[in-house]
Amino acid sequence: MQIAGYSIDLERATQTIKKKGYKTVGLQIPEGLKRNVFKIVEFLEKETHATIIVSADPCFGACDIANNELKNLDVEFVVHIGHTPIPGTENLWIPTTFINALSTMDVTKAVEKSLSFLEGKRIGIVATAQHLHSLGAVENILQKNNFESIISAGDERISEKGQILGCDFSAGMNIVDEVDCFLFIGSGTFHPLGLLLSSKKPVIAADPYTNTVKKQELDELKDIILRQRYGAIANSKNAKEFGILIGLKRGQQRMDLAHKVKEMLDAFNKKSLIIAMDNFSPVSLQGFGNIDCFVSTACPRIAIDDYLQYKTPIITPVELEIVFGKRKWEDYGFDQILG
Repeated sequence: MQIAGYSIDLERATQTIKKKGYKTVGLQIPEGLKRNVFKIVEFLEKETHATIIVSADPCFGACDIANNELKNLDVEFVVHIGHTPIPGTENLWIPTTFINALSTMDVTKAVEKSLSFLEGKRIGIVATAQHLHSLGAVENILQKNNFESIISAGDERISEKGQILGCDFSAGMNIVDEVDCFLFIGSGTFHPLGLLLSSKKPVIAADPYTNTVKKQELDELKDIILRQRYGAIANSKNAKEFGILIGLKRGQQRMDLAHKVKEMLDAFNKKSLIIAMDNFSPVSLQGFGNIDCFVSTACPRIAIDDYLQYKTPIITPVELEIVFGKRKWEDYGFDQILG
């Protein structure tokens, strides 16, 4: 089914629904597709005669599954659109199918524009889930222009070769010593920025939606982020009471890491609480007025995206090591949830 510039295999979902005889089905879609939700719901209802209940909660990735909540509404099956599955999302309360939304945008113009920005000859190619099917075309363009393209598998959390998540850049990091730079296919800056911070190799972002190329903007954002992170670390050095944040979203839970963080804090005679939450916001944390610093083991974006909105510093486990001198600032690394 073609919807708003994406090809979505809803037929696969309807086949499962009809085969299993599901009567009440949950639907989870990313923000960018919610304006087209009527088309999706009408198709599913027409094909299956099931009642479709749409989750309005934000959908940040395959780690963010509306499952336990929908169980209370007698939902028998969940259709999760826009992301590929990751380990940690098995054995859910409700059977769930993940259906990728493949972009129908032609990547050719954006990739051709990116050629003059590439550094060296060995180019690592990475993309978000929506553009993975276009990587063959990207390789052909690079090869025609005398570049060597390299596409790698990621760790076990990555479904397909070349795919990066906002919290997992292993498909790039696995080849970081083999490439001169990376070419990212997709929109936005968070994914390529994370790869830039992790790899310390040049990253060029080709956006098929706008046919634009970003390199200098990413370098400038990197400098801004690093200054902010340096400030957050500096503001945490005198903290006495810490909150260790654990995400309740299935694909973000790092309980073992939370225990390691607590052991580190105990070793430095710091008080700490382990705090579990589903959706993090400045309002949700403001009640913990005595806490001087939060350490997030949940989504790495929590500490970075809304940095200026939090009055109390939120740092990552990597940054906590810098606070206590167990790691040098020069060895700074972007926090990742790896398989």
